[in-house]
Amino acid sequence: MNTVDDLVTLVRDELGLPVTTSDAGRSLDELPGWDSVYLLWLLTAVEKKTGRPVSLPDLLEAGSLSDVYSLVAA
Repeated sequence: MNTVDDLVTLVRDELGLPVTTSDAGRSLDELPGWDSVYLLWLLTAVEKKTGRPVSLPDLLEAGSLSDVYSLVAA
């Protein structure tokens, strides 16, 4: 995952949510169709895509897809 665009594409493809790169800075609760269960699905999809574990407590503190990307890219 090289850019936030890659994460947005993953969210669209794996979770089926109609998000765009312009949504990356919005609060997760403001994303169209977002439900808290999606965070667990996103965790699984990101770990599968990157082959690296992601800290669930850190992910729970992420407020936006940009925050999620920063955590994953670190």
